[in-house]
Amino acid sequence: MTTNHSVPVKKGILLVAFGTRTQQALAAYKHVELRVQTDFPGIPIQWAFTSAKRVRTNNYSHLTGQPVDSVEMSLARMMDEGISHLAVQALHVISGKEHHDLTINCHLFGQMRGGFRQVMMGLPLLGTGDDIEKVTAALVSAVPQERKPQEAVIFMGHGSPHPANACYTALMYHLQQVDANIFVGTMSGRPGIADICASLQKQKITSAYLLPCLAVVGNHTLKDMAGDNENSWKSIIEKHGISCKPILKGLAEYDAIVDIWMDHLKTVVGAFS
Repeated sequence: MTTNHSVPVKKGILLVAFGTRTQQALAAYKHVELRVQTDFPGIPIQWAFTSAKRVRTNNYSHLTGQPVDSVEMSLARMMDEGISHLAVQALHVISGKEHHDLTINCHLFGQMRGGFRQVMMGLPLLGTGDDIEKVTAALVSAVPQERKPQEAVIFMGHGSPHPANACYTALMYHLQQVDANIFVGTMSGRPGIADICASLQKQKITSAYLLPCLAVVGNHTLKDMAGDNENSWKSIIEKHGISCKPILKGLAEYDAIVDIWMDHLKTVVGAFS
């Protein structure tokens, strides 16, 4: 949205993630940042975390050398620094509620007089039909090589009350066209782990690999997916008499996945006018 054409063009990139403190997650964020620096040399980069707790307790200055704030604080800072054309790329999987709210807030900043001339939003990982094909290929490649055909592979996504949650079902459909024993479920919404376990028992599957369909390895992966607590997906799967092998590797650790986010960022940066 155009608000002020008198200022010189100064492009900027805002990367957005939920935010977590695990060293593996921080390494994944840094991996993404290095890709952005390589693909967009000379364009300043800032991070914003949507987790209020992460923002309050950590500054993550080792990512960019600058504090990592909430989205709104980062937008205000970049506006004060004279950024005229801002590209926002979130490490979201779907256009769910969090991505919807982020888009609204970023465009509201773009409407401020004397602020950004343009604010452009990059699509999430599963933003288009082509993306689903690309993610399918990337996830199939992520399946452990030692996995046997009769073993299931389960990807755990976050899920959202937003209608975009249907993207996970679409993703599973595409995966199962390649391998009928690959499943995708979500912590919030359908299909859930109970649905998947019922399918595994019906097919008499006794062993499964469990992987996160999440950007980084944080609490959801360590506790909700692979934890020893009774409500974790690992525990629920084992209660159904199925052995479970968790793989702790987030989506942002796969180059083929990061490529998709980078393609979306290239699209919006290339659309600046």
